[in-house]
Amino acid sequence: MKKRVESSVVKEAAIQKLLERGVTLEEIAQIVYEMQIPYNPDLTLETCLDSVHKVLGKREIQHAILVGIELDILAEKGLLSEPLQSLIASDEGLFGIDETIAVGASFVYGSIAVTTFGHLDKYKTGIIKKLDTKAGSKVNTFLDDLVGAVAACAASRVAHQLRDIDSPVEVSP
Repeated sequence: MKKRVESSVVKEAAIQKLLERGVTLEEIAQIVYEMQIPYNPDLTLETCLDSVHKVLGKREIQHAILVGIELDILAEKGLLSEPLQSLIASDEGLFGIDETIAVGASFVYGSIAVTTFGHLDKYKTGIIKKLDTKAGSKVNTFLDDLVGAVAACAASRVAHQLRDIDSPVEVSP
């Protein structure tokens, strides 16, 4: 019999994996804040953190985080077969599957999230820059992109909420 795993359990596992890899939700929220404050001067870090939590409630995001981090950990331990082991361990520039998973996760929150992910992937804002640095024994080939995807999705959520506040829908009688 197949075991069904509740979304809340998967969400907590994803958050725990992020924390184990040195990523706090507050650091992701800080990226969201930096991306959205030019468009919303009343934005708070608390609103951004709430958005990060909501994004982490999506199964597609949870699954991407768990799979990506697991691959990073396996590569750190040298447990993947070649040439995959070398591709992930070295964060090979032409590998691209790390970005593909992150872009796929970003699609959950639409075109704003996808373009924001592209910006974050290029400019390595906040903790993403620290994760992208190829120093030490840590492998973060997937993690840096996944953090960018979560931040991009949370920023898209904030942008859409602002639009909804600015342009309330009128209900006809």
